[in-house]
Amino acid sequence: MDSNDPPQVEEEHHQPQQTIIDPLTNQFTSLNDLCYELSSLEDLSSRGSWRSILDKVARARKLHLLHKPHEHLTYLCFNVLALTKLRRYDDALRELDTLENFDSDIYKYESYPDHYPNRSGSMVPFALRWLHAEIPVKLGKRQETIDRLYLLLDFVRTKLKEKGSSMLNGSVCFDAWKKREDFVINSIIGHHVSHKEFTICFKLIKDLLTRDSTDPVLLSKLGYIQMQLGDLEGSKTSFSKVESLMKEENFGSLLSETEYRNLVNRNKALMYLVGKDYVSAVREYEECIERDGSDVVALNNKALCLMYLRDLSDSIKVLESALERVPTVALNETLVVNLCSMYELAYVNHSDIKRTLSNWIARVAPDDFDTSCTRI
Repeated sequence: MDSNDPPQVEEEHHQPQQTIIDPLTNQFTSLNDLCYELSSLEDLSSRGSWRSILDKVARARKLHLLHKPHEHLTYLCFNVLALTKLRRYDDALRELDTLENFDSDIYKYESYPDHYPNRSGSMVPFALRWLHAEIPVKLGKRQETIDRLYLLLDFVRTKLKEKGSSMLNGSVCFDAWKKREDFVINSIIGHHVSHKEFTICFKLIKDLLTRDSTDPVLLSKLGYIQMQLGDLEGSKTSFSKVESLMKEENFGSLLSETEYRNLVNRNKALMYLVGKDYVSAVREYEECIERDGSDVVALNNKALCLMYLRDLSDSIKVLESALERVPTVALNETLVVNLCSMYELAYVNHSDIKRTLSNWIARVAPDDFDTSCTRI
């Protein structure tokens, strides 16, 4: 369970001092030791079985199977996530509205000494805080989501300062909060990119790079943003730095060597795309696919380049092959929309072909897949 407050040592009169355990650093034998049947919820979510999660949460609540306060919050978090995935945003919001302020004492471990004699901090899952920020945009309230995400970022950075002052960098707890900071910033960047607010994205990424100037993913994002701003030379410089780091074999801890090399190839391909050199872009994407046949970005973009080269037959084969070979990673709405567009351009009887695709998707897709992308 996530903890949002630093470990504290409480002194009680006439009793020996107790060590307070931070849940982020506490070791559990299994997920189920942490929360009732948590491993089952994790498994269902990894398979996209969101309706089954709703059923499981409803059953646990009806049969009173949740006995500790943090278990109720954990199940509520999975319920809100499942409702959001299924695009039932009003229901998700109603579920969130049943909660008090996240900083309320009723969500602190120390408020329940009988249940948690040695724990301190907040029992609110971090994912629940993030969902609370993200759901308003789904209901047409974009500014509310932006405001909440920036507040969440302030919250995370406050925790980082507290953790940094109480323990060494590199601890499990400190690293977990650093990852949360990156996650929130990337969420914010995603919202600004979707509204073409590239200058804001540029400033956010540059700020992150002041702390780690060798992050290949961040540098690549910076290059993409520079490209959107029309700064092709700046973009080329950012991409070149990523390639230089690779030549120094400075792969870092985030990417494997294959992932890093594919990132470099995809960056090169983007530069070729800007210059409408689709043949060279295809060559870069083919190198990616040769290393990793499940690189969906490379597969999708190779197909698009072939389409731009008026080779519809091969572009369709690329995407159909991807869906057949690696359906778990290839089955996403963007790829399916592109494939259906190609069908419409290539075949007179495209409605029948798309219906066949739609029937296959209905059998294998996760619950949250948006079947309307086939445009039948």
